[in-house]
Amino acid sequence: MTNKALSNLGMAMRAGKVITGDETVLKAVRQGKARLVLVAADASDNTKKKYRDKCSSYGVPLAEAFTRDSLGQALGKEERVIVAITDSGFANMIRGQLSQNTEVEYID
Repeated sequence: MTNKALSNLGMAMRAGKVITGDETVLKAVRQGKARLVLVAADASDNTKKKYRDKCSSYGVPLAEAFTRDSLGQALGKEERVIVAITDSGFANMIRGQLSQNTEVEYID
């Protein structure tokens, strides 16, 4: 199932519905554009905490999944630690696939 989530992440990237990079993802969360934030499981504890807190404040679901390598490969780029999906359809699809394997935090 995780392969399917990564495949759909790649499809979202090709559709232009993915944002990567620390500052741009933070900006998307603040502006309410991010529908799901993925943090690489091998990201630093500081990065995980930063996004956990920020997503909690703005009510954005956060999932800690995959490695920075697998996220980068799915997006056709180099390693990626933080990824935001801006489309509700893709976000819901990927979140559903992740919840079968990993913990997805639903933050109200």
